[in-house]
Amino acid sequence: MIPLFLLAVLLYAQAFQLIFYLRRTRIGNRGEVHWWDWVRSPEKAEGRVGEIIRYTQEGAISTAQVRNRFDEVRLAIVALIDRRARFVGTLVAAAPLLGLLGTVLGMLQTFFGISTSGGGETAGVVAGGISEALVTTQTGLTIALPGLFLVMMINRQRQAIEARLARLESLTLSHLKFAE
Repeated sequence: MIPLFLLAVLLYAQAFQLIFYLRRTRIGNRGEVHWWDWVRSPEKAEGRVGEIIRYTQEGAISTAQVRNRFDEVRLAIVALIDRRARFVGTLVAAAPLLGLLGTVLGMLQTFFGISTSGGGETAGVVAGGISEALVTTQTGLTIALPGLFLVMMINRQRQAIEARLARLESLTLSHLKFAE
C-alpha cells in the first residue's frame, strides 16, 4: 500500500502541476477580433499572444521565417506539455499494475499461510490474504481512473493550445501575404 500511496502522490502532483501550467499558458483569452488587430499592430498586442506575435514578426523578412518561428513557439510550448503528459500517463498506467502486484503478493501470503498453519487458523489466514489482495487491486484502480480523466483533460487543453497557435499563425501569414 505504501508504494501505491507514493505513486498516487507523484501522479496527482504532476498532473495538477501540468494543469496549472496549461492555465498559465492560455493563448487567446480574448477573441480573434483582437488577434487580427494585434497582428496588424504588434506593439498593441497584450499577454502571451502579444509575445508570440512580436516574436514571430520582429525582423521577419519572409513568410518562411515566420513559419519557422511559429514552429519554435509550438515546440517550446507543446513539446513540454507532451513530455509531462506522457509521464503522467505512464504513472496512470502503473497504478493498476502496482495494485495487481499487491494482489499477487496477497495471494502468495494466503497460500503461504495455508501451508504453514495447522488447520484451525486456515479460514482467518485465507480471509486476511484475500482481503489484502482485493484492497490493493481496488486502490490501484481508484488511483488510475481519476488520473485517466486528468490525462484526457490535459490532452484536450493541449489540443486547444495547438489549434489556437495554428489559427494565430494563419492570421499572421495572411496579413504578411496581404502586406507583400
